[in-house]
Amino acid sequence: MADKFTVVACPTCGQDVEWRPEHRWRPFCCERCKLIDLGEWATERYKVPVTEQDAFDDLDSRG
Repeated sequence: MADKFTVVACPTCGQDVEWRPEHRWRPFCCERCKLIDLGEWATERYKVPVTEQDAFDDLDSRG
């Protein structure tokens, strides 16, 4: 019986990638795409949106 793996698109280039344990760069297709993505985060081109109020809410709940 043939193994079936989920196929996802590389977040950087869109190439199909099989989601399998031995594929070391998943969800990226290769190390190059992984490093391109990391560089985008490092230069703050990618950001997780947070409002300034969110940070202070945690402090208020501690008492």
